[in-house]
Amino acid sequence: MRRLLLSALILFCGGLTIAQENLSLDTITNLNEVVVTYQANKQTPVTFLNIASREIDLKSVGQEPSFLIGETPSMTNYSDSGSGQGYSYFRLRGIDQTRINMTLDGVPINEPEDQGAYFSNYPDIFNSVSKVQIQRGIGTSKNGVASYAGSVELFSPNLYEDSYTTVGLGYGSFNSFRGFIEYNSGVKNRKGLYARLSQVYSEGYKHHSSNNGQSAFVSGGLFYDKSTWKINILAGHQQNELSWLGVRDSLIAIDRQTNGNSEQEKDDFTQCLVQLQNFTQLGKHSTLRSSLYYTFLTGDYDFDFNNFLGLPSTNELYNYAFQSNLFGVFSNYSFSKNGFKITSGIHGNIYGREHIGSEKTLGQLYENTGYKNEISFFTKLDYTFKKLNLFADVQYRYTNFNYDGSVELEQLEWQFLNPKVGISIDIKPSFNVYFSLGRTGREPTRNDLFGGNDDLLANDLGLPALFIQNPEYVLDVELGTRFQNEKLSADVNFYYMDFENEIVLNGNFGPNGLALTDNVEQSFRTGIETTLRYQINENFTLINNSSYNYSRIKEQQTTFAPILSPKLILNQEAAYQFNQFRIGLIGRFQDSSFIDFANTTALDNYFLLNANLSYKLKKWQFVLFLNNLTNTKYFNNGYVDYDGSNKYFVQAPFNFYTSVNYTF
Repeated sequence: MRRLLLSALILFCGGLTIAQENLSLDTITNLNEVVVTYQANKQTPVTFLNIASREIDLKSVGQEPSFLIGETPSMTNYSDSGSGQGYSYFRLRGIDQTRINMTLDGVPINEPEDQGAYFSNYPDIFNSVSKVQIQRGIGTSKNGVASYAGSVELFSPNLYEDSYTTVGLGYGSFNSFRGFIEYNSGVKNRKGLYARLSQVYSEGYKHHSSNNGQSAFVSGGLFYDKSTWKINILAGHQQNELSWLGVRDSLIAIDRQTNGNSEQEKDDFTQCLVQLQNFTQLGKHSTLRSSLYYTFLTGDYDFDFNNFLGLPSTNELYNYAFQSNLFGVFSNYSFSKNGFKITSGIHGNIYGREHIGSEKTLGQLYENTGYKNEISFFTKLDYTFKKLNLFADVQYRYTNFNYDGSVELEQLEWQFLNPKVGISIDIKPSFNVYFSLGRTGREPTRNDLFGGNDDLLANDLGLPALFIQNPEYVLDVELGTRFQNEKLSADVNFYYMDFENEIVLNGNFGPNGLALTDNVEQSFRTGIETTLRYQINENFTLINNSSYNYSRIKEQQTTFAPILSPKLILNQEAAYQFNQFRIGLIGRFQDSSFIDFANTTALDNYFLLNANLSYKLKKWQFVLFLNNLTNTKYFNNGYVDYDGSNKYFVQAPFNFYTSVNYTF
């Protein structure tokens, strides 16, 4: 494993050497900024949606990313506190986000052990994102955890924008606040610099569910004739009062702001990501893109076990502390000529995460460390002939897990060969049809392996008590069309995902508060997704993002629907713009969904109506968000607890947020 990573490092350093040989200090060129990505374009036969910087700027006021991408097809989301800040989560096609690959300029954001991505550790991150691409289905090869349900790619700031400085302030319901300052120098004398500082705070809708976070993003670049260098530094710190436990409906009926967690439970996390990128034009037809990265995480959270059991809180309070280091490297070589393009890449990383469990009165109870390393290779082929595009993509991925604790565990290893093929045809310049077929596999998380325990237990024979060890696989079929003319843009696709040994949430929580999972024999998910944008005239625009999902699990001769997978989701927006004034009205309907395998308990369907208004006056921009205008009382997440009680996550009633930005 380490030899393979060394090879990748040598390849990266080779790219740096080539870059130095190609530097020209005598001429100024227009070489646009290039970031290392694995994104799709309009001819790639995969299902994807781009969110442009203009839309991000319009709708981002410091909320968690879950709320910004939640308006796209097949997305559901909820927040612990009921408001837009603090911990929030999303699901794609009913599949939780540990099965969704997330990257920033190609750098994995998911933590390798639990495969989760915690945007709460990077408050206000979308303020510095220039673009987002969401790929639904397994998509193209990615770095890091499996792109099992899909992927979310974030792109760092575009340093080629005109020079500006922006100061922003915002305030809203639940004493929510955001302040930030942002600077972009533009590219001058082949150099560019971007920097942002943010502070966000919210008391949360639920009682004692506040979030207090700070973040910084610095991006700098050097731009030469045939090469580009770029460094990204992203750092964040957040402190939350926890609210990840659901609440009984009987308590919600008395007080909808009831928090299932006790006032003692809090957390404190700091995370930092550093990335060095290099792009080199090797020749007329070939390029090399390489990157080194490092991510550091440290923090802890409290757990009131008595409260979890429904007993009165005492001085007994557990604490789980973590510290992790992730080192990685990736490099991609591309050759393109006469409609033929081949891209080959290598990625590897080394990861270690220390876990310390303690109790307030007893002190430290255990200490262990998990180690997870991976290496992957991919080759992607594109061939375009007139109106036809042929696509093939194969990835080999190897990952292992080691454990140093009180129970000995032999190294666990998984290997995956992930092939994908597809075809797209331009029926007309404005009309494209595509089809793709692919298969990918995914290893279980540490939580799956340990059955929800943070410290590995031993069985009666003294052997490690492991639960889910086998990987899961999905065969993904995508068939879609893309149409665009002056007034109408329409993407419509059908998907069918056939799973083998799928690892699914069972709706329960383990002894340290983490969600538990089960394997299922057979399962599938199928549906239709649409993205429509119609420009009625120069002022009025209609935007629709909708999906229909039909999913089933077969287990022991019983067939049932998976949890938290609503059949129908409708997002309809009507926008009016006149000069510098814009108003948008957004309606969302989300169908009912089950929260237990028995399919006896479900979340009711609901309809939300939101509005946003913006106005630009010279260097000022004013924005107002009015959310849940109809004051709908709804839940969008829940589970059946160990004692058979139903627990729900209440989301906020009518609320507002307003912000003002000044750019100079």
